[in-house]
Amino acid sequence: MSVQQENRFQAIISHAKEYGFVFPSSEIYDGLSAVYDYGPNGSELKKNIRDYWWKSMTQMHENIVGIDAAIFMHPTIWKASGHVDNFSDPMIDNKDSKKRYRVDHLIEAHAEKLAMEGKKEEEYALLKTMDELLAKEDYAGLKQLIEDNKITCSVSETSNWTDIRQFNLMFSTQIGAVAGEAETIYLRPETAQGIFVNFLNVQKTARLKIPFGIAQVGKAFRNEIVARQFIFRMREFEQMEMQFFIRPGTQKEWYEFWKEERLKWHLSLGIPKEKYQYHPHTKLAHYADAALDIEYEFPIGFKEVEGIHSRTDFDLSSHQKYSGKKLTYFDNEINQHYVPYVIETSIGLDRMFLLILSHSYDEEIITKEDGSKDSRVVMHIPEKLAPIKLAVLPLVKKDGLPEIARSIIAGCKPYFKCFYEEKDAIGKRYRRQDAIGTPFCVTVDHQTKEDNTVTLRYRDSMEQERIHIDAIKDKLLLRLLF
Repeated sequence: MSVQQENRFQAIISHAKEYGFVFPSSEIYDGLSAVYDYGPNGSELKKNIRDYWWKSMTQMHENIVGIDAAIFMHPTIWKASGHVDNFSDPMIDNKDSKKRYRVDHLIEAHAEKLAMEGKKEEEYALLKTMDELLAKEDYAGLKQLIEDNKITCSVSETSNWTDIRQFNLMFSTQIGAVAGEAETIYLRPETAQGIFVNFLNVQKTARLKIPFGIAQVGKAFRNEIVARQFIFRMREFEQMEMQFFIRPGTQKEWYEFWKEERLKWHLSLGIPKEKYQYHPHTKLAHYADAALDIEYEFPIGFKEVEGIHSRTDFDLSSHQKYSGKKLTYFDNEINQHYVPYVIETSIGLDRMFLLILSHSYDEEIITKEDGSKDSRVVMHIPEKLAPIKLAVLPLVKKDGLPEIARSIIAGCKPYFKCFYEEKDAIGKRYRRQDAIGTPFCVTVDHQTKEDNTVTLRYRDSMEQERIHIDAIKDKLLLRLLF
């Protein structure tokens, strides 16, 4: 990461705290590593992203329905899913500092240094070799790669490394009133399994025919040893997943369909296509026959936001085996019972939140009419996702202007989130709304009392126009409709 990118990323993190988007969790107790709380503006933005995804899945597709499965699940589910045996990351410890690193993160950090030094070919070769060794699970080879490249610990600055070993990422806890008789269960590391174990319940009650999908939004938990980069990688996070059940043999066409469909969803927010790229997996998960990531160019580089996976029939077949219950579907068109195949789309809500912050944050220099310079920090959040859609600002706190402003809010707030403010000069109030991404501001002035018109100001262009009070709601709704 360049110094400029690092500075931009740090500016986004500071801005997120200052303007009520994201706070460090338990901050008055010095925080809790890799855990964050969403503030007033952050919780609204997060909800709007969630709602936009949910509507695009369950309302815009006739054959996709939603569920809300519990976080606690029967422990055998995680044995059947492969998480007990396979859900782990290769880790390495520095013997001098006792600091633990995830191997791919350690090597990637060194590759970033090579890139900053202009050694692009060496960077590419290092990452290519790492991917090949990870695909083969060649841990001895990975340790040799670390030693050959003289990769050191950031704390001790030595390369005195332990052997590489696997570390399971699931959080465990106890269920039961009596300690000695309590059973070990897990906080779910993904939301997908709640969908799979409810496959027949949903299919029968919703009267669905293949192909169909089941969507879910919910919390997941992973004991990340190297949690870093703000809310990009956290121990408690939220996923938006959709599992699409299909006839065996059709997985390739549906994989391509959802790969393109999901990128269209991202682009529908007005984010340039060049900010995204597909990254096919070199090493496939134990359940997949094809997989790729949709990556976005954050200030920290291209990183995964969403995964598209062709999961075959692994999940349903495995749950059928471990539970002893049939999880087959009878296809009337071909007169055949089979275990459906699955295409998964899985997007991190917190990562999508960070994507919106990263894309929106801008520090602008403005040239005034008299030639002087001014500046503003503005969040160009897509209008339909903005925490507050409309700020209504009386020019002064007297002469009946606040009452008119309040009446405008009363007429608009059933339809979208509004905000009222009367303190400070109008310019300062505009700047505060720019900083939280409010797309529209209405100013009530003395002319309003004469002709019932107000000034409507647009965040991105800062252009202003006079419109009638009665036109405000409908004008904004036309722009804010999903």
